[in-house]
Amino acid sequence: MTAYAVYDVFTDRPFAGNPLAVVFDAETLGTQAMAAIAREFNFSETTFVLPPEDPAHTAKVRIFTPSAELPFAGHPTVGTALALEARGKGAEQVLELGVGPIPVTVAGGRAEFVTRTPLTRGASPDIARVAACLGLPECAIRTAAHPPQMAGVGLSFCFAEIAERESLAAVVTNLAAFREAADLYSDRANFGLFCYTRAGSTVQARMFAPTGGIPEDPATGSASAALTAYLATLEAGDLALTIHQGEDMGRPSRIETRAEFADGAVRSVAVAGRARKVMEGHLTA
Repeated sequence: MTAYAVYDVFTDRPFAGNPLAVVFDAETLGTQAMAAIAREFNFSETTFVLPPEDPAHTAKVRIFTPSAELPFAGHPTVGTALALEARGKGAEQVLELGVGPIPVTVAGGRAEFVTRTPLTRGASPDIARVAACLGLPECAIRTAAHPPQMAGVGLSFCFAEIAERESLAAVVTNLAAFREAADLYSDRANFGLFCYTRAGSTVQARMFAPTGGIPEDPATGSASAALTAYLATLEAGDLALTIHQGEDMGRPSRIETRAEFADGAVRSVAVAGRARKVMEGHLTA
């Protein structure tokens, strides 16, 4: 029987943060079986741990949402590293993801990974369309720092700054508008809208991807990494943020990020957080 554990990630207490199922010793499972298991857990992501292709690395990790496989995601990287450390894999790890090897350091119940995947930018979605997705008036979208923007460091999101925290809390998503936006700017499985307010180094955020089976995500490390890289690029300097997510859905999360900027570009982004194991078991099918 294949063992699994469920961790709540980007939190230091159970039943907060973003739940993650980690399936160990998954080399006997095919892609279709992994996809079916991810649908059964129905978390925003489930990871499957396989032997590494490079024996110098810790493990190969495949990441599935309920509807698609992802090349990279933040809370699965943090949660899987902490789960592997608990099983004796050590504090210094290298996880093979779809974007390549990612180094992770685990210490004191906290994991930090570093990605050097370059920031990519895509379309700048129409403000009216973004506002319609969120059920907000157009004036709620703040454009002083940047307009709505597609960007990513391995996985692309649409970033939109919201003028007021009250407006962020008042979001009511419109699935039809999301479908139209996904068809225009990404695809229905992977279109995520990350909206946020910022006060200095503190960010309050929400992420919605209903066309990909995620009505709202409690913590999105890959989007947090991309946002930090994007803002550091706009500001042309190093940047450290503390990103609070999930508060409006009752699963508060805390994500710490750092971007290093040099020679006109972001050279690396670090993402860190804690996790708590909340259950474990075995697959029987």
